Amino acid sequence: VQLQASGGGLVQAGGSLRLSCAASIRTFGSHSVAWFRQAPGKEPEFVAGKGRSGDEPLYTDSVKGRFTISRDNAKNTVYLQMNSLKPEESAVYYCAATPMTSVIWLIPTRRADYRYWGQGTQVTVSS
Repeated sequence: VQLQASGGGLVQAGGSLRLSCAASIRTFGSHSVAWFRQAPGKEPEFVAGKGRSGDEPLYTDSVKGRFTISRDNAKNTVYLQMNSLKPEESAVYYCAATPMTSVIWLIPTRRADYRYWGQGTQVTVSS
């Protein structure tokens, strides 16, 4: 299984970026997906997650209203649209996936709950 993240780059404060994560998971639709980020010297942070296509996504409070996570199961891809970016959101962004093992699924927010990880993509927001 591989997760390939892309779309990072340098953007000015207030700008937008769209991250993509392509997964080589045969049953991608049965996996919960998420984005984490890690800034230098800081612990990794849950950013956003999504279970099944019709389920409500979950966001960390600081990105609500600005970030949108979505998934395209036909393309085995998860996206993170990031708007109104702030300099403090500069970090390496990682995508993650894990099988959904119950009908009623609570989106995990801990790194340890995700089985598969991408290599990360750097997002730098200049002030």
